[in-house]
Amino acid sequence: ERMLFPMLDEQKQSRSYIQAFKGYNNNLRINEDEFSDTRNMTCEFYPILSTRRKRSVKASLIEGKGLIAKDTLAWIDGNKLYYNGNEIEGITLNNQEPKQLLSMGAYLCIFPDKIYLNTKDFTDCGSMEAAYETEENVVLTLCKQDGSAYENVSMNEPEEPENGDLWLDTSGENHILKQYSSTTAMWVQIPTVYVKIEATGIGKRFEEGDGIKISGLELAGVLEKQIEALNGSKVIQSKDDNYVVVIGIIDERATVKGITAERRLPDMDYITEAGNRLWGCFYGVADGKTVNEIYCCKLGDFKNWYCYQGLSTDSWAGSVGTDGEFTGAATHLGYPIFFKEDCFHKIYVSSQGAHQVVTVNARGIQKGSWRSAVIVNETLFYKSRTDICAYDGSLPTGLSNSLGGGKYFNASAGAIGSRYYISMEDTNGNWHLFVYDIDKGIWIHEDNLKASYFAKKDDELYVIADNKIIAMLGSEGEVEEDFDWKVDTGNIGYDSPDKKYLSRFNLRMNISQGTVVRAYIQYDSDGIWESKGTVKGNTLGTFTLPIAPKRCDHCKIRLEGSGDFKLYSIAKILEDGSDV
Repeated sequence: ERMLFPMLDEQKQSRSYIQAFKGYNNNLRINEDEFSDTRNMTCEFYPILSTRRKRSVKASLIEGKGLIAKDTLAWIDGNKLYYNGNEIEGITLNNQEPKQLLSMGAYLCIFPDKIYLNTKDFTDCGSMEAAYETEENVVLTLCKQDGSAYENVSMNEPEEPENGDLWLDTSGENHILKQYSSTTAMWVQIPTVYVKIEATGIGKRFEEGDGIKISGLELAGVLEKQIEALNGSKVIQSKDDNYVVVIGIIDERATVKGITAERRLPDMDYITEAGNRLWGCFYGVADGKTVNEIYCCKLGDFKNWYCYQGLSTDSWAGSVGTDGEFTGAATHLGYPIFFKEDCFHKIYVSSQGAHQVVTVNARGIQKGSWRSAVIVNETLFYKSRTDICAYDGSLPTGLSNSLGGGKYFNASAGAIGSRYYISMEDTNGNWHLFVYDIDKGIWIHEDNLKASYFAKKDDELYVIADNKIIAMLGSEGEVEEDFDWKVDTGNIGYDSPDKKYLSRFNLRMNISQGTVVRAYIQYDSDGIWESKGTVKGNTLGTFTLPIAPKRCDHCKIRLEGSGDFKLYSIAKILEDGSDV
């Protein structure tokens, strides 16, 4: 008698093959070629997934507060400035933070200290501001622009004037110096007259062309108004050690007691350089007045911010009408841009000095993330309240969807090549260093480095982190030891409603001598990582990790290890089950 056995269908197998890895994606559902978590990996060698380059320590610091690259690196350690590794004598910085270091030609400018250094001549350094004060006698004299005195000025109109005679006409409210012209037989007004202010040492503190604020000039009597008019903002027309010349008029030589003269800079929140000028912004109260303004210094002269003579090279200031404090500044394609959180102000620089401010209502820089503004391949990247933006000159575009829905703060950033590095803090106080490759459109979570300042010099990106200056590509200094790395895939199996088995997966990878790769699987998001094998070796090859089948709805794979590792492909063998 013949027995009949039930027929069993062969389990349907599917093979998933990935040979291009698209980096980090922290959303709930991601593609198979993306990773939900990465540590110490890089997208530099795409389509291969690789461990990052080893970093190196260039210098150890006590308290790193700033970093910039000029011909060489300059940094602030505590209250000292270092250039090319050497402390700059004669410069002591204050404890105000944050520090902003800017380059303008050969000069290095430091704010909010208002300190400068000529990097080609270290003796040319010090404060951008200057002040002079005395209670001794100050002599005031009518003069020419070069400080020389006018000869034989008549206080009354001469009856028979000769060519070149001078007459100080006091008949009107404003007194006028006139000169007789025999050609026209008329008295002609000298359009601009000057006053020489003589005081011991006054000219040593200032330079010709400086805009200064004068106060303290007082004298009762007939000259009171003229002397009072010499107080306020003036531009030094000429000078010597013991005098300065400014525009003004005085009927006769006078002596007063005391004077104060200052060349000062406005307080500024954020500063940027554009068109051989420094540009700054300030929101708050200054000199008892509410201020919401943008400033720029005199052309080519970062020491002068109150120099107004009606010239195209003058200093400039403009008010803005938007509410709220400024959050950052940057220069993009030659245009200074000043950010608030929900808008930014773009300055169209005019060669005639008539600079124009245009307000754009778009995502600005997040408060506390001013150091995230970096130019990468002609595009400005920065951290907004909601995402990381790329601004090409039209409107900002968000590009951080792969980072998921988490919120980040206090971002700092830098760039090397086409890669944008950004270090920022999450809501739990943990720090993360992400890297975005703008050519490939790929994010990677590199590690948890808290990098405060970035600077690119030649083919290296330097950061200040953990009070060290770190070369991120390891080009100089003490190179770090082998580091641990990790990658987690997203959930595998969401594309099918049925239960399934993961029977094995094949890894094609290159691992160096001593490198150990460990594989784990987590089933149905239970939080338990089950070890599925270890691979050791020093060769390129395909390694098969067989897995005892376990029925599940979905699963995740983790690879971790220590040492150099490059992953070329992953092949996964899935067997479908029923929906029960």
